[in-house]
Amino acid sequence: MHRRLVLALLTLPLPVRALSLAELSGADASAGLKQALSQGATQAVALLGKSDGFLGNPKVRITLPDGMKRAESMLRIAGMGGQIDELVTSMNRAAEAAVPQAAELLTAAVKQMTVTDAKAILTGGNDAATRYFRDKTAPELTRRFQPIVKASTDRVQLAQQYNTLASQAASFGLVSKEDVKVEGYVTRKALDGLYATIADEERAIRQNPAAAAGDLAKRAFGAIGR
Repeated sequence: MHRRLVLALLTLPLPVRALSLAELSGADASAGLKQALSQGATQAVALLGKSDGFLGNPKVRITLPDGMKRAESMLRIAGMGGQIDELVTSMNRAAEAAVPQAAELLTAAVKQMTVTDAKAILTGGNDAATRYFRDKTAPELTRRFQPIVKASTDRVQLAQQYNTLASQAASFGLVSKEDVKVEGYVTRKALDGLYATIADEERAIRQNPAAAAGDLAKRAFGAIGR
């Protein structure tokens, strides 16, 4: 009986010890991070690139610039509230239409990531991956988003009036120069919303590595701080 008990204990699976980041190979850390970032980026694009992805989400919903609030109030008093609402809706719809363009570039940024990049991101704080994505993709996404945004907002009569009012507000320092054209403003806000959503996904994975996609991703993020 005693001998059978010893044999049974010897055949039990040993508990898996969580590795520290130093113990993970560079290749495993890189592969794990890529798994997790692909998951986060894909989810962010899916959340935003659909009807009401921006308009129905208070965190990323695009409104008129703060410097134009006074002009907005005056226009509403003048009976133009419906046109303002149409413009705001069109800005958000434009962002929703543009965001799917990000999928290809975000995926490419993940594939291009080096082992050095991966270890820096894993130890670089809660938004390190988001900053990496912004650095690698923002210029090209700006170029791709703007024509889509312009085509959408050009269909709204008040869009041209936005440009006039924003230019006047900019002359008093109330609106930044990059926001005086509606397509420039919406593109910037769409990118801000995209990266903010990616940051939320990144933060969730760091706080709960067990929810990360793939065993390597769980190991890589689970090793942080060990």
